[in-house]
This record gives sequence, structure tokens and C-alpha cells, in this order.
Amino acid sequence: MKVASAKGNPELLKQIGETFGTIPGIERVSVNPATGSVVLHYDTDRHDEFHGGLERHYHSAGIQCCSPPNTEIDVLANKIADEADFLAQNSHSARAIVDLFKKCDREIKLASGNIVDLKIVLAIGIIGVTVLEVGATTATPIWLTLTIFSVNHAIEMHQPHRQAAAVSAPVVIRAR
Repeated sequence: MKVASAKGNPELLKQIGETFGTIPGIERVSVNPATGSVVLHYDTDRHDEFHGGLERHYHSAGIQCCSPPNTEIDVLANKIADEADFLAQNSHSARAIVDLFKKCDREIKLASGNIVDLKIVLAIGIIGVTVLEVGATTATPIWLTLTIFSVNHAIEMHQPHRQAAAVSAPVVIRAR
């Protein structure tokens, strides 16, 4: 990768290299002050561990990555959750309802070992009711959309969160 602000600054490139060198799976970091480039050399056998470590570094910096794209249902669910939280701030009844659904969500996660949550249960329920009431052939777009939502949400819930010991890879600074 190129870091324009580090061009001609070997100290900054070394610091960047040392930061990346702590990610599991990275064997060596090469930097070139003349071009401001940083090259990460990693063990291809530890590819998943490398990407998991890189993702953790992104998350610790407040950057979101590697999540499935939001579907229209995700956007709608997030809007509903935001609206419910807003209403709960101003109404005792709304607060009780929001707390009830959050408690149900926690209980479902506990009972399923964090495999399923309330969003997935509701999507499966809506799929079932739609197929039973309308029929499988006419309800295809609805159940297919909700199935995609459920699978995306399940993937998002189960992203790897491995912890590894921090071992720093060597940083090689190339001569100009």
C-alpha cells in the first residue's frame, strides 16, 4: 500500500510497519521511504488468522469491515430499532415494550448458544406464515428475501473473533 504522507519519512514507515507487524500471520513488513510504500508479507497457510487480525485492528480503530452488505430489510430493521429507542426515551410504555423485546432477544441467544437471535426467529415466523397463508409459489419473493436476510444476519453474528498472542514481524526498510 502507498502512504503518501510517509514518503521520505523512514521513521513513520517503520512505525506503520511495526503496527502491522503485530497482526498474526504477518511474517515480514517491507517499507520503502523513497516511494512511501508498505508491503505486508504473510503466511498463506495462516490466511484466515491474518484477515481476522487485520479485522480486529480495523475494529479497534472504529472502522467496520467484512460485514455482509445491508439489505432493504436490514435498513428497515435498523430504522425500526432507532425509532423504538427514540420513543422509549419519551414513553414509559414504549420503554417497557423495547425492554421486553431486548429481553426476548437475549433469552433466544442464550437458549440457542448465540446461534439464533430475535431477528432470525421473526424472519422465520414471517416466512412460515406467508407460505402457509399465501402459498409457496406466490410468496417466493417474500420468503426468499427473508431467507437472504436471515443468512446474512447469521453470518454477521458469527464472524470469527480469534485471539492470538502478539508477536511482531520484522520491519525491513529498503534503501533509497
